[in-house]
Formats: sequence, C-alpha cells, structure tokens
Amino acid sequence: MKRCAWLGDNPAMLAYHDEEWGVPVRRDKPLFAKLILDGFQAGLSWAIILRKRDGFLRAFDRFDPDTMARYTAARRRRLLADAGIVRNRQKIDSAIANARAFLEMRDAGVSFGAFLWDFVDGVPKQNRWDSLKRIPARTPESERMSKALIERGFHFVGPTICYAFMQAVGMVNDHIVACFRHREVRRLAARLPHPQD
Repeated sequence: MKRCAWLGDNPAMLAYHDEEWGVPVRRDKPLFAKLILDGFQAGLSWAIILRKRDGFLRAFDRFDPDTMARYTAARRRRLLADAGIVRNRQKIDSAIANARAFLEMRDAGVSFGAFLWDFVDGVPKQNRWDSLKRIPARTPESERMSKALIERGFHFVGPTICYAFMQAVGMVNDHIVACFRHREVRRLAARLPHPQD
C-alpha cells in the first residue's frame, strides 16, 4: 500500500493521513478549529500539533468561538502556562482574535464554510501530482484566501498556512497519484453536492 512520502513512520501521522487529511470539511466550526491548529503549526511540524491536539481541544474549549472570544487576561495567562499546547504568545492572542473575527462574520450573516470554499468555487480541486516535489507551498487561491481573511481581522493566515489548510480540509486533493488515498479522497469529493445544486 503506497502512501504520500511526507509521513515517516509515526503511527499518529499515518492514521491522520489515512483517515483525515484531504477529506472535505464543510461545516463552519470544524473549519475554524482546523484553521486555528494550522496557525499554531507555523514554523513547526504537523506531528507536534497532532500530538498536542487533545491538549488544544481541552485548553481552547474545543475551539468554540463563542467561548474563546470571551477569554479574559487571566485565561490568556493560563494558556501561556499550559504545557499541553504550543505556548506562543502571538499564536494564542491570534487564536482569540480569530474567534472574534469568526463571530463578526457570523453576525454579519456570512457562513465561514461558504466563504472559504468559495476560493475553489465550492468544488474540491483534484490535483494529480506524481511526486512531493511538484506540490506547491502556496497557490493563487491560497494567496487570495489569506488576503481576504486578513482583511476580516484574522491572524496567522499567510498563503502557506492557508494552502496547508486547504489540503487538510479537502479543498484540494494533494495526495500523490500513487497514494491509495488519492482515489478514495477523489470519490469522497465526487459525492459532495455541487454548490449550484
């Protein structure tokens, strides 16, 4: 069974690749949670974030934006002292700010999921890379997404972070063609209702 070569032999990473990475996610709150985790990954490996994911879920109230937006200075200090997460002041402050930006969008009647998926016209892009070397770190779509999110008050959403996010939530299928998940993820995408329907 062939897999994408970026995995190594970490069992948690193998499970993530085989079960989650590239599976289309449409709902607002799961997308918000994934974007926050991808922001925390900046400069780190995904294996670190994956190992601490349960700690993040606990520390950030399962990434509930309504709760996060009300975090006090005391709660922020507790987060900075929490060894179960990545204790980076800027990233913690950004996560809280992003919760507030998410709520502003929701209060304005904007679906976070629809907003994000619009950058791929609502349909997962099926790439056909034959090697990891050909997979880009950023694309015009991720650059536009980054700019739009920043304009709405989000932080730690640069074009590279946005592209990693797009890969993870199935907006693009970047499993290499030899990987057994490439075909499976393509089938999952084909079952999604078209946004025009």
